[in-house]
Amino acid sequence: MAEQLLDGFGRVHRDLRISVTDRCNFRCTYCMPADGLEWLPRDGILTFEEITRLARIMVERYGVNGIRLTGGEPTVRANLPTLVGMLAALGTDLAMTTNGVSLPLLAADLRAAGLRRVNVSCDSLRADRFAELTRRDALTRVLDGIDAARDAGFDPVKVNCVVMRGVNDDEIADFVEFGRAKGVEVRFIEFMPLDADGIWTNDLVVPVNEILARVNEASPVEPVERTSAPASRYRFADGSGHVGIVASVSDSFCSTCDRVRLTADGQFRNCLFAVTETDVRALLRAGADDDEIAAALEASVASKWAGHQINRVNFIKPRRSMSQIGG
Repeated sequence: MAEQLLDGFGRVHRDLRISVTDRCNFRCTYCMPADGLEWLPRDGILTFEEITRLARIMVERYGVNGIRLTGGEPTVRANLPTLVGMLAALGTDLAMTTNGVSLPLLAADLRAAGLRRVNVSCDSLRADRFAELTRRDALTRVLDGIDAARDAGFDPVKVNCVVMRGVNDDEIADFVEFGRAKGVEVRFIEFMPLDADGIWTNDLVVPVNEILARVNEASPVEPVERTSAPASRYRFADGSGHVGIVASVSDSFCSTCDRVRLTADGQFRNCLFAVTETDVRALLRAGADDDEIAAALEASVASKWAGHQINRVNFIKPRRSMSQIGG
């Protein structure tokens, strides 16, 4: 029987988020400065073998049963289906979050390699607004990517929309209709203070109650029993599908969080909002054995805070933005 990876509050951690690259083919206004970021050198990024070794330790020792690949944009990592195949052999629920533009080329290969689920990030269904938010005129390619994911057999396909007041909150009903028409599950995500330019204020956050009210106006929903997943899920009353809301700011789910993260440069983070990291890359490359690596992981998770403290005087913003941490 696997050991449990526990924090100081008795929470068991079984979900691993792996950033496979810090690079991205978009420059979204809320996660990357206009002049871009300085990319990591190639030798600073974990190899497929290093990623798989760390994942294997977590799966075999601690019963980790969910792995999600993120970035940056994970599909810009060369030979990504090879890594997917290596991780799929561990037998977990293997998923990926992507901006979708490369899915028409990669979806079938990723599916064949063992990827089970896909989340596509899309914050506007209006071409001009999408271009303004991402600094790329690529909405059509993202929508084609969503279709490609469905055609490849991914089920469910989820669409992540970060809702920002005065920016795209007038599209909530449009996304509800889009999800119902396409047969995909839209997840509305509250805007979090992880933007690279530091523009976040609480005034930009559209809280869960307001999002839910607008969803209900578009199409009535009823709640689904909550799990440890970040989204509260709702079932459309007519049985046509589901919608989710991730209320990281207004209704924190820290008490049930079971996620840990590995950045592209091999830093282990016990929370998305962690202000400290454990250098797993250094251990891997110094020849540490599995016991030494496991001890470092356990120490990191044991020190996890009770919650992120957003909107409290003692909140400390992480030094890295979302694009550098991985979602």
